[in-house]
Amino acid sequence: MKRQLFDIFRRAVEWGEKVPWGLRTLLGVVLMAGGVFGFLPILGFWMLPVGAAFIALDVPPWRRRLLSWLNEKTGHASAR
Repeated sequence: MKRQLFDIFRRAVEWGEKVPWGLRTLLGVVLMAGGVFGFLPILGFWMLPVGAAFIALDVPPWRRRLLSWLNEKTGHASAR
C-alpha cells in the first residue's frame, strides 16, 4: 500500500510538471490551504504534501531533491 501511495504522489508531481510556473505555485498554495481543513469531507490532509511538492517544483534545488527522492522511492525515472 505504501508503494501505491508513492506512485500516486509521483503521478501528481508529473502532472504538476506540465502546469506553467506561476500557476503551479498558486495551485500549491491553494492545495496547502485546503489541506489545513483536512477534517472536512472533500478536502483532505493529502493536500498538504502535494501542495508542498508543487511549490518545490518551482524552486530548482528543491525540485532536484524532490525528483531524486521520488525516483528513489518509486524506482521510476522522471520525465525531466
